[in-house]
Amino acid sequence: MMKQTIPFVDLKAQYLSIKEEIDDSIKHVLTETAFIGGKYVKAFEQAFAETYGVGHVVSCANGTDSLYILMKMLGIGAGDEVITVANSWISSSETITQTGAKPVFIDIDPVYYSMDEQLLEATITPRTKAVIAVHLQGQMCAIDEIKAICDKHHIVLIEDCAQSHLSEYKGIRAGLTGIAGSFSFYPGKNLGAYGDAGCMITNDAELAQKCRMFANHGALVKHQHQIEGINSRLDGLQAAILETKLPHLNEWTEKRGRVAGWYQAALNGIPEVVTPVTRMDSKHSFHLYVIRAKKRDALMSYLKEHGVECAIHYPTILPLLPAYAYLGYSAADFPHAYACQQEIISLPIYPELAQTQVMYVADLIRSFYND
Repeated sequence: MMKQTIPFVDLKAQYLSIKEEIDDSIKHVLTETAFIGGKYVKAFEQAFAETYGVGHVVSCANGTDSLYILMKMLGIGAGDEVITVANSWISSSETITQTGAKPVFIDIDPVYYSMDEQLLEATITPRTKAVIAVHLQGQMCAIDEIKAICDKHHIVLIEDCAQSHLSEYKGIRAGLTGIAGSFSFYPGKNLGAYGDAGCMITNDAELAQKCRMFANHGALVKHQHQIEGINSRLDGLQAAILETKLPHLNEWTEKRGRVAGWYQAALNGIPEVVTPVTRMDSKHSFHLYVIRAKKRDALMSYLKEHGVECAIHYPTILPLLPAYAYLGYSAADFPHAYACQQEIISLPIYPELAQTQVMYVADLIRSFYND
C-alpha cells in the first residue's frame, strides 16, 4: 500500500474548516483590546451554560486549575482523602495534593476503562472527603452508581470532564450529576482553545460565586479582596475562539462517532486487538479511540514507520509514577489498570479524518499481525 502521513490530531484541518469565523473573532478581540475579562469571556460562559443547560459556568485558565479551585472552595484540605481513578492524566491527582489532601487511587473497570464503581465503597474511609470521577476517553463512568455511593457516605462528587465534552450517560451529560464538573479546553480536546483554557460548571450558586472569587485573586470586584485567591482567568482571545467553535461541537462529535464506527468495522476480526466497548445507555464522544493490542510497542513502531502517529493514554498509571512512590502502591493493587498500561494505544481520531485514512491504519494493523 502507498505510504500516507496521518497525524494523531489535525488541528490545522479544523482551523481551515472555519477559518473565516475564527479570524473574525480574533480580529474583534484585538481591535477592542479585550484581553482580560470583558464581554467575550461572559459571552462564552453564557453560551456554554446554555449548551449544557446548567446554571453557572465559571471560566478559568486551564482544566487543572478548575479541579484545584473546586476542591479548595469545597473546603478540602489537610487531613482529607480524595478518591480518583488509577488511569488518568496527573491533573486528576496532583490537584488533590495541592489542596493538602491525600490522593487515593482506585482500579479501572476492565471493559470500559473508567473507575470501577464496584470497588468504590470499600475504598472509602472516615477521612474521605470527595470522589473525582474521571470520564476518560469520551465515555462516562457509571456516574449514577458512583453518586449513590457518595450520597450514602455524605461525600462530595466532582466530575473530571476534560475528555468528555457532550458525553452522556442515561440522558445526562458529563458534569451534571455531581456538585460540579471540571472541563479542559486544551487545544487537542473536542472543544479546544488555541492555548490553555478551562471552566467549571455547577448548579450551586454559592459554589460558583466562591470559585469565581478565588480564581480572581479572591475578589468579585477589583481591589475588594474577600479572601486570598489565585490568578486563573480565561483570556478574551481564547473565550472568543471557544465561543466561535462551540456551535460546531455537535457536528464534530457526530463525525468522531462516525470515525469510531469505521475503526470498529475495519478492526473487527483481528484476534490480537480489542476495540472499545460503549457502555449501555451512553453517548460516547470519542475524544480518544483506544484499542488494546498484543505486542503494543512493536505495533506502534510499525505504524510510525508507515506514517501513522499514535499515542498512549497513559504509559504509566498514576499510582506507579515516581511522584506517588511515597504512597507505597504496587502494580498488584491495580491489576486491570496495570494490564491496560501494557497494551493500550490511542489511534488517530478527529472529525476531519477520512474513511480512506482509517482503512489505511486498519490495514497496517492487520498486516502487522499477519506478517
